[in-house]
Amino acid sequence: MQYLALIYSTPEPTPDYGTPEFEAMMKEWRDVTQVYQDAGVMLGGEALQPVETATSLRKRNGTLETMDGPFAETKEHLGGFYLFDCKDLDEAIKYASMIPTARTGTVEVRPIMDVG
Repeated sequence: MQYLALIYSTPEPTPDYGTPEFEAMMKEWRDVTQVYQDAGVMLGGEALQPVETATSLRKRNGTLETMDGPFAETKEHLGGFYLFDCKDLDEAIKYASMIPTARTGTVEVRPIMDVG
C-alpha cells in the first residue's frame, strides 16, 4: 500500500548554504533518503519552496480566483513529502519516524486512496 508522509515544520531559518551546519543538515536528509531507497520503499519525495511562493486558487461559479501565498495561515508549513510503498501503516510509520523534521515539527502519514 502507498502512503504519503507530509512534512510540516515551523518556518525557522536554516543554516546558510555551503556552511558546515548546512552540510550536516543535508547529510541527515541524504542518509534517511538512502535508507528508504535501500529498503525499496521510496517511490518519490521532494522538498517544497517556501510557503510564500505558493499560489492558491479557487473556482467559484465558473470564475477562477488566484491568491498569492497559502490558503490559510498556520503555525506549521508543508515543506515536503516522501511517497512510500509499505506493507502496512506500521511500516509506513516506522519509516516516517526517521524523517529529521519529526523531532521538531509534524509528519502526517496518510494512505493513498485507490480510485482505480
